[in-house]
Amino acid sequence: MTGQSRPQRVNGVWHARWVFILAATGSAVGLGNIWKFPYIAGENGGGAFVLVYLVCIALIGIPIMMAEVMLGRRGRMSPINAMLHLSKEAGASRLWSSIGWSGMLAGVLILSFYSVIAGWSLHYLSLSINGDLHQISGSDSGALFGQLLSDVGTLMGWHTLFLMITVAIVAAGVIKGLGRAVSVMMPLLFLLLLVLLGFSIQQGDFAAGWQFLFTFDSTNLEWKTSVLPALGHAFFTLSLGMGAMMVYGAYMPEQKAPLGQMVLTVAVLDTIVALVAGLVIFPIVFATPAIEPSSGPGLLFVSLPVAFGNMVAGQWVAVLFFLLVSIAALSSAISLIEPTVAWMVENKGYSRTTIVAILGLIIWFVGLGTVLSFNEWAEVKLFGMTFFDSLDFLTANIMLPLGGLFIALFAGWRMQRSTLVEEVGDVDNGIYKWWLRVLRWVSPLLVLVVFVMSLWDKFFA
Repeated sequence: MTGQSRPQRVNGVWHARWVFILAATGSAVGLGNIWKFPYIAGENGGGAFVLVYLVCIALIGIPIMMAEVMLGRRGRMSPINAMLHLSKEAGASRLWSSIGWSGMLAGVLILSFYSVIAGWSLHYLSLSINGDLHQISGSDSGALFGQLLSDVGTLMGWHTLFLMITVAIVAAGVIKGLGRAVSVMMPLLFLLLLVLLGFSIQQGDFAAGWQFLFTFDSTNLEWKTSVLPALGHAFFTLSLGMGAMMVYGAYMPEQKAPLGQMVLTVAVLDTIVALVAGLVIFPIVFATPAIEPSSGPGLLFVSLPVAFGNMVAGQWVAVLFFLLVSIAALSSAISLIEPTVAWMVENKGYSRTTIVAILGLIIWFVGLGTVLSFNEWAEVKLFGMTFFDSLDFLTANIMLPLGGLFIALFAGWRMQRSTLVEEVGDVDNGIYKWWLRVLRWVSPLLVLVVFVMSLWDKFFA
């Protein structure tokens, strides 16, 4: 390091760079890839939207992700302590450590409601295994989902189980917990996707699904309904601004690896998963009479159960699909809690198991607010939002964009050029010169646009 001793890592290290790629991809691939991206792509120009999205990934996602991973690898500690060290190294204010604080808090808050939503996938996995979706009608499927949301005990039970699995993996540590989990889960996720894709090609209306996703229709592209969602999803899909990529970068092996190459691999895998998920889902939906593709939870938990329940071998396809969704949710969940665990291990002196247990209990308790938002507290609102909606809006529209913005500003403007050269390569020539320019000027501007427009739409439109 430039005039500084390298910080001591206390949490662990990936045993190979491909484990980092799997872990980072697992963090990026979540529920949004499977139900949100395919639908907004199909509704907003298909291939034209995908093209806009890829441009946004190049201008926002990859530059900021590379910066966040670089900060983690340089700091070698939890996001808060890494930013404290890097601020001192750059001769900058300690206030830059707020990047770590904000990301840590955002991850905990997100996991509190994410585990409730992920619990739905476990519930539907159970229903699929038991054959409860067999020949289900559209009205019955809607009623089944409504019954789930109104049942406090069932929601609480699945929320508890999902969080217990997440806590158990994280408590096992970086190598035996996170590393081993992603080494199993991500290859299994890719395998399940391929199996389901093969089934979709054979049994679904693949031509209709392909047309829905990839027909190049630029007339459906609009600033508010197409470009802004592409900008926002390009940022959120790679788990930026919450400290996950920073702490995963801190666990990299000592030997330098090409950051640009690894980050690009993660971005490509994340996009491929989203597109293949769409090619799995929509051909099956379009092959089933009397149901329409819907957006959000309705697609996964109302439309698809009808499709699965009325097709040959649908029960086992449903089992595989909801297993896929559960794995995607779990791979993201473990990355949400790890930054906080890493910081508490470094600073509090307690064992990792004790810290994870206490933190898991806190997250579980906060998650009860989300459970009740769908039933008992449905009419309790602040600024027109339920408890769940408020947490979702606070994290997705305020905390994460601001975290990403300040990561770009710190890496682009406050870090010494010699430090950047040590970590990524020659920033005066070649591809890294363009990365630095985009990180300094383009990425912050676009994140700011997403931030301002989301607030405007919510409170002033």
